[in-house]
Amino acid sequence: MSRPYFFNASAPQAKAQAKLAPGSALRKLWPYIWPSGRRDLMLRIYASLAVLLTAKIVTIAVPYSFKWATDALSDPARASLSAVIASPLAFTLLYGGLRILMALLSQARDAIFADVAMHAVRRLARDVFSHLHLLSLRFHLERKTGGLTRILERGRNSIETIVRTTMLTAVPTIVEFVLILAVFLYQFDWRFAAVVTLMILAYMGFTAAATNWRIAIRRAMNESDTDANTKAIDSLLNFETVKYFNAEEREKQRYDKSIARYERMSIKTFTSLAWLNAGQAVVFTLGLTAAMAMSIEGIKSGANTVGDFVLINAMMIQLYQPLNFMGVVYREIKQSAIDIEMMFAILGQLPEVEDRSGAKPLAVTNGRLSFEHVSFNYDPRRAILKDVSFEVPAGKTVAIVGPSGAGKSTLSRLIFRFYEPSAGRIAIDGQDISMVTQTSLRAAIGMVPQDTVLFNDTIAYNIRYGRFESSDAEVREAARLARIDQFIEQIPGGYEAQVGERGLKLSGGEKQRVAIARTILKAPPILVLDEATSALDSFTEGEIQDALDLVAKGRTTLVIAHRLSTIVNADEIIVLDKGSIVERGAHVALLARNGFYAALWNRQNEVRQAEETLRRAAIEEGGRLSIKIEPERSPEEGGEPEEEALLDKDQLMPSL
Repeated sequence: MSRPYFFNASAPQAKAQAKLAPGSALRKLWPYIWPSGRRDLMLRIYASLAVLLTAKIVTIAVPYSFKWATDALSDPARASLSAVIASPLAFTLLYGGLRILMALLSQARDAIFADVAMHAVRRLARDVFSHLHLLSLRFHLERKTGGLTRILERGRNSIETIVRTTMLTAVPTIVEFVLILAVFLYQFDWRFAAVVTLMILAYMGFTAAATNWRIAIRRAMNESDTDANTKAIDSLLNFETVKYFNAEEREKQRYDKSIARYERMSIKTFTSLAWLNAGQAVVFTLGLTAAMAMSIEGIKSGANTVGDFVLINAMMIQLYQPLNFMGVVYREIKQSAIDIEMMFAILGQLPEVEDRSGAKPLAVTNGRLSFEHVSFNYDPRRAILKDVSFEVPAGKTVAIVGPSGAGKSTLSRLIFRFYEPSAGRIAIDGQDISMVTQTSLRAAIGMVPQDTVLFNDTIAYNIRYGRFESSDAEVREAARLARIDQFIEQIPGGYEAQVGERGLKLSGGEKQRVAIARTILKAPPILVLDEATSALDSFTEGEIQDALDLVAKGRTTLVIAHRLSTIVNADEIIVLDKGSIVERGAHVALLARNGFYAALWNRQNEVRQAEETLRRAAIEEGGRLSIKIEPERSPEEGGEPEEEALLDKDQLMPSL
């Protein structure tokens, strides 16, 4: 049973998961922090814990060396170890040595644990990235790429923060608290331990309250940061459109509005942090002052030495750093939980389309594709396809035509199982595609889309994407068959030339040829051409169509077409209108019927004739037509310089 189609990434489920408490975030992170399946990493954890305990014992010994040196200086006769080590210099050297050892042990602990921390970051980042590719097309269509990448970036950084603060700060600090309380009970009495305990509780209570207050401010700052980043990426991706409409100032103001909100929230964040730090300092100082005042009474009564006074001060000052770290730990975990909550919400999203239990690989024998009473809707309030049935026989070509919004491209998305039909089924060689694995299904189908988007890598990489294990010779042969080999060999860098983000360094026709080449390399038994030439000029369309005809030869081919001239030789043409099949048949038979298809043909023919009339008028006026040929790319990107070309009348191709 497929899931409801009215899927929304901001549904209550996702919103509920987005409100993760820090404890919930830590529970979800625990399998990554504690890698029980990795013996080498577990050994590192145990080793770092052993080093941690040793370091904290040394840390507690440092104030004692300070006490002994003070006692030896103030009253050598009362120094507890003066009989063994009489020189205050020896205590001072001991103090310095212990501090060096403490620092070395702390750094050794961090170095040993580094592999564990970064392994956790890598695993979770990889799992989220992999899960994003498992999610359905609807999820990605409803998301803004800039906002999504920002969530992933902050989430990845927060994983590292939580792992490091938990294992390298929280645990060591708790150990140090316990040791210091034991020292106060042993060296002094319960009153000193009570003062320290109350100070710690007051400090942590204030920190928790202030941090919770700052959470809403931090959340608003992150939202404004994401919004600003999304607007920036969206504007830069549409750089040419901005220029077309002189919209630079409008885009600047739009971006500045988001940045201004981020500025306000950032100021509030830093201001609230200042209040938090000030309050922590007040609470700690009150506890320190109380403990030192109590020790003065002990010195007067002879129960304590001056060294004990120094010991209390040194111990409390030494306590301040881990105590402050505990405030940082709580603050960072809370703040990181905000950053990571959306990442876990993404992991909590379930794919709209999943392999069913017991799904088997698709076994393609002939490649016969059939739609059997298929209906579909993106929104229950609007039907896209209504009881559509047709068949693409093995090795034949069937074309789907119709006006915009008729449901043509939806057919290709259903074939790839980006969505499931709400009724009916789609079969390949009699096998319901909903009952086979998605991997095997998509391996059997090749796609040449209308809008070819390339990876920001080399031409060779983009062609080899069709079959990544292919050799260089196979890549070159695919380029030759797609009729792009000569172009590649002429440009600087050849097959290693970079195509730019989304392939923007190539023209539309060149990108289409790359798409055809990688489909040739994939060599699928079934081919889907989704308006593969509709965005091209007539001359380029003719060249691309020749390459497509070569790819389609001997393959089961479904052509979704806008320009009817490209499908006149199809074995069958199916006309869709408002989600239903209104006509079907061969090109000549459909024209003879003088129905919906004939009307589409005549409308496009009128456009062609109008263009032809304009061309002939220009020719009759001067006998020859001067055409300015614009380069498809700049010379820096491998394009040819502008040139003037004179075409004879019989060289002009009619445009459709």
